[in-house]
Amino acid sequence: MLTHIRGILDQHQLATAHRLIAAGGFQDGSGSAGMAARRVKHNDELALDPTQMRDLNNLVMGKLVEHPVYRSAAMPLKIAAPYYARYTPGMSYGDHVDDPIMGQGSELYRSDVSVTIFLNNPDDYDGGELVIQTAFGEQQVKLPAGDAVIYPSSSLHHVAEVSRGERLVAVSWIQSLVREPGKRALLHEMNLARETLLLEQPDAEATAQVNHAYINLVRMWSAI
Repeated sequence: MLTHIRGILDQHQLATAHRLIAAGGFQDGSGSAGMAARRVKHNDELALDPTQMRDLNNLVMGKLVEHPVYRSAAMPLKIAAPYYARYTPGMSYGDHVDDPIMGQGSELYRSDVSVTIFLNNPDDYDGGELVIQTAFGEQQVKLPAGDAVIYPSSSLHHVAEVSRGERLVAVSWIQSLVREPGKRALLHEMNLARETLLLEQPDAEATAQVNHAYINLVRMWSAI
């Protein structure tokens, strides 16, 4: 399931993120890819002073993890520190599937959910669509600055070549409490209905039934 999350960052927060990014520099991004993806990865990644990178991550990822749609759809257990990717004319990222296990040493995690946070607007660049293969065919994603998309890390996907301007995104991965994408999707849809019922009919018997069913499905399907 692809989930569009609106308004992760507002205009003030985006301006702060851009100011922090401008303090760093970009380097070849192929070094952070796995062996297969490295062959098709053509972008740059941000290199930044550790203190400034911490501030940037606290802003971008802090706002993401606070968002209720993200929490409902991703059901995060572990989340990776993001990298910040830049695509300029001629750059792209060919078809690939994200590595299943990421991190190092004792900090390993399984990649269940991928997230892309868009840091500049679609009219700032031509091309650069995130193209994801789904059961319903290819889905092209090119969102406003401050919005994000999450999707199963097992999905075949690519970033189309940029022909004008600059595409700037933050990318991260999540190990979810619920490993299977289909179960996560069902729980997210059920939670949306549950929250509506809790808001509009808090004392109804149906509300209690849906709430109990959701809670016990999470208990049944969670990985811990």
